[in-house]
Amino acid sequence: MKIRTGFGYDVHRLEEGREFWLGGVVIPYEKGALGHSDADVLIHAICDALLGAVNKRDIGFHFPDTDPRFKNVDSKILLEEVVKIIRNDQWKICNIDSTICLEKPKVNPFIPEMKKTMTKVMKIDEEELSIKATTSEKMGFVGKEEGITAYAVVLLMKE
Repeated sequence: MKIRTGFGYDVHRLEEGREFWLGGVVIPYEKGALGHSDADVLIHAICDALLGAVNKRDIGFHFPDTDPRFKNVDSKILLEEVVKIIRNDQWKICNIDSTICLEKPKVNPFIPEMKKTMTKVMKIDEEELSIKATTSEKMGFVGKEEGITAYAVVLLMKE
């Protein structure tokens, strides 16, 4: 049996007046992540982990911020495309473990909806996606509420 792991990381600045997309859902908050797309750090980290596991570079390579087609794009579309890339090479998602790091807002109440949304896009069972949330204990740019980070690790198996 052939297996591979992949690691993904993403970071975005938080700005007032933007919608806050996280895990494919809008979170009510006065700030949102700033980026070329909808700036969904969780989906971007998972995309990078999936692409890394199959040695297909990163999300910026496939969906460059210099391409106007991806301006304000829904990151669920990017995730769907990344899953097609790995499945075209006969890889199956075994599990994804992810962590969101931000001070505010508290996102734990939204995790079930994020899981439901993203697993539907990826066509995997909810038990195969773990989403956790933590803070940085008021340290650094995350602790000062200037930004948000997300990390993801994936395990893939050759079908």
